Amino acid sequence: MKKNTRITATMIAIVTASSVAGCGVGKASIADGDSVQAARVPVEVTQPYHSDIYATYATSATLAADADARISARVPGDVVELLVEEGDHVEAGQILARLDGERLRLDMLAARAELQRAEKEYERNTDLYDRGLISASTYDGLKFTLAALMATYNIKVLDYDYANIRATISGVVATREIKLGENLSVGQVAFQITDTSELIAYLQIPQAELRKFAAGHAATVVVASMPGTKISATIVRVSPTIDARNGTFRATAIIDNSAGNLAPGMFGQFTIAYEKHDHALVIPAHALLDEDDETTVYVVDNGEVARRTVETGIRSDGVVEILAGLTNSDQIVVVGQSSLRNGSKVLASTASTDQSTG
Repeated sequence: MKKNTRITATMIAIVTASSVAGCGVGKASIADGDSVQAARVPVEVTQPYHSDIYATYATSATLAADADARISARVPGDVVELLVEEGDHVEAGQILARLDGERLRLDMLAARAELQRAEKEYERNTDLYDRGLISASTYDGLKFTLAALMATYNIKVLDYDYANIRATISGVVATREIKLGENLSVGQVAFQITDTSELIAYLQIPQAELRKFAAGHAATVVVASMPGTKISATIVRVSPTIDARNGTFRATAIIDNSAGNLAPGMFGQFTIAYEKHDHALVIPAHALLDEDDETTVYVVDNGEVARRTVETGIRSDGVVEILAGLTNSDQIVVVGQSSLRNGSKVLASTASTDQSTG
C-alpha cells in the first residue's frame, strides 16, 4: 500500500512539472516578440535643409540719443512766456519761451535811427563826391561808418530776436529747466531737446574680432521692456583704434526708433550679423554630438543608426551649417541620440523643425 502511494505521487509530480514547463514555453515565445519591439529606441528625426545663415556676434550696450541739444539763453532777461512743456514734440526754429526784450527792442530802434541818419548823410555826400567837392578820404570814411552802423543794427536785431528762445533741433522736450518770471543770464540752460527717432549705441568689442566688422553690417537689439522683439540696427562706424585700457575697439550702431518703443538709457542686447552664407545646408544644433575632438550625428537607415562625422561651419539661432558629411536626403536623429550606439535599432518619428535662421 505504501509502494503504490509513492508511485502515484511520483506520477503527479511528473505531470505537474510537464504542465508548468509547457506553460513556460508558451509565455517565452510571446516575451521574445515584445523584447524585439522593446529593443528599438524611440527617436525623433529630421532632414538637413538649405537656408541663408549668418555668422553673428553678441554684445550689450546702453542706448543713447545721438541728437541731443541743451538750449541756453543767448541774452539776459526775465521769462515772460513758456510755450512748451516736457514731452512736447518741437521743430527746429520753433519758439520755446520768450524773455522780456523791451530793452533789446529799444537798442534795436536806436541802432536803426543811427543807421538811417548815416544813410542820408552818405547819399548827400555821394553827389558832392561825384562833383569833386569832397575828398576821397572823407567819402570813404562815410562809407565805412555806414557799414559799421549797418553791422551794429543787424546785431541789435539779432539780440532782439534772441529774446525768443528757439529749438535748435527737432525732437522732444526732455527737460524744462526754467520757470515763468525767472531772470536768466547768458548761457543759462533753459530746455533740453532729444530726438529719439533714431538712437545710438557704442559697442565695445574685443580686438580679436576687429577684422570681422565693417560699416553697413546689420544688427538687431532686444530690450527688457520688449523681450523676444528684435529691433533693427545698423553698424555705421567702426573705430580702427584699440582702447589700451580694456583691449577693445568701438563699433557705433544706429537703431531705428521710428515706432517710439525705445528710450535713451535702456540697456540693449545686440546681435551683429557680420558674415552671410547663402543657401547653406543646415541642421538643428542640438543634433550634434561632440566627443573625442570629433563632431558627429546619428543617421537613420532602415531602422538602424550609424554615427557619422560631419564638418560644421557657422552656428546661429539654434542651427549649424554643415560643410561636409551630410546631404539633404539624410535622416538625422535630433531627439534621443544620447542613448544610442552605432548600429542601434530605432523607432523613428519625424520632428517638427522651424526652418528659419537669423
